[in-house]
Amino acid sequence: MIEWSLDAFRACDSVRAIVVAIPPESDQAFADQTDLGVVWGGATRAQSVANGLESVDTPLVAIHDAARPLLTPDLIAALVGRLAEVPEAAGVIAATPVIDTIKQAVDRRSYGGSSAASGTETVPDAALAIERTVDRGRLWAAQTPQLFRTAALREALAVDPARRDAATDEAMLVEEAGGTVLLHACGPENFKVTTPHDLRVAESLLSRPGGA
Repeated sequence: MIEWSLDAFRACDSVRAIVVAIPPESDQAFADQTDLGVVWGGATRAQSVANGLESVDTPLVAIHDAARPLLTPDLIAALVGRLAEVPEAAGVIAATPVIDTIKQAVDRRSYGGSSAASGTETVPDAALAIERTVDRGRLWAAQTPQLFRTAALREALAVDPARRDAATDEAMLVEEAGGTVLLHACGPENFKVTTPHDLRVAESLLSRPGGA
């Protein structure tokens, strides 16, 4: 999946250099790719980004999850163009509007308290109940690439390590640092591969003439 993502970045005229954060055991897989900068990944997403950022000397930097292999050169170029339109913005991210009805859940076993289910904890389905329906009209699902002014991202990463490492994406850190992050509407085809089924769908789409 990394190679699929690399193909898109290599095909985009806006891209000047590519840096890949990898685990140490994968170093030989990229040994012969002379057009790449390679750094060790960290224990968290933010650590990996910080490691990669040390090799960046361009005014803009894009962060991308290899788990989203269906990005296109056009999407990368569109993000660059969007950020250029708003000089005061610190960044712009690919995102898609939330179309499902969103329910906030609560653990029924804690009624009388305030233990809401966050979605990251393990709670038996039988213990979950709907606490409220969330207005989806202003909700967007964040994707990658996420494009930032390099100086703004460096500043956002220069916070307490525990706070930095708890962030689920770079936009969250830039927002907390006071930067404005724009949204660029992107279709659902830029999905994240998290299951074997997702991988089969991605392979099918990428095998079509013209790719995704």
